[in-house]
Amino acid sequence: MRRINGTALIIAALVATIGALAFPVWSYADRSGTGQANLNASTVATQWGPLSATDRDFLVKVRLAGLWELPAGQQAIERAPSEAIKEAGDHLIVGHADLDKRARKVAAQLNVPLPNQPNEQQQGWLRELSAASGPEYERKFANLLRNAHGKVFALVAQVRHTTRNALIRQLASDANQTVLDHITMLEATGLVDFDALANEAAGNATASPSGPPAPDNSITVPSPPAAVPTGNPPVTSRPSAQPEGEIGSPAVNTNRPEPAP
Repeated sequence: MRRINGTALIIAALVATIGALAFPVWSYADRSGTGQANLNASTVATQWGPLSATDRDFLVKVRLAGLWELPAGQQAIERAPSEAIKEAGDHLIVGHADLDKRARKVAAQLNVPLPNQPNEQQQGWLRELSAASGPEYERKFANLLRNAHGKVFALVAQVRHTTRNALIRQLASDANQTVLDHITMLEATGLVDFDALANEAAGNATASPSGPPAPDNSITVPSPPAAVPTGNPPVTSRPSAQPEGEIGSPAVNTNRPEPAP
């Protein structure tokens, strides 16, 4: 009897252990807090496709960008002594006026409320610009706006990649053109501190970088063959235009048809 009881206890302990190990596996799909659960909980149906919390956040951020970058662009035209800063300000005004119109139309269609003033951080940036003058103003303008656009650029890519809503997808495509144009114009001022941008990004990164090893300058790496199609396919499109010999030339085409009424 003692042997039987001992064996029964061992079997019961093994069953309990296996059950404890298996529970997280079979229950994982139903546990709250997972990415899929959060996506499903925050998504609503619309006639243009599912609208997620990320989609709605993107709409709000497009609106917020216009609320502070429009006055920043106007200030640049009025105060900056250099033509490069004035031209960047011009692009900010034109681009965000157009993008804001499109964002407000999409928000109305999707019934998403939008803010009417910049957030506290953006208001702080505007105050910082207003307090500066001369070369200091131009450096702050170029770097504050370039940093903000770079962060929005990452969000645009995420939304364009993952959204299931047709209206949000089109707005992300429009925003991609506008943000890239503004990044290009700001960099054309020659005042952007790329070291500061890289160091800030590195400070926020957690994953180890991947890619080829650092180059060995004692060895000449041969150039790979050109990537060309096989045969002779009848293509008609052309790559994006950029003046020969110019790197980073402002050549982003932001012409878009007016949004449908």
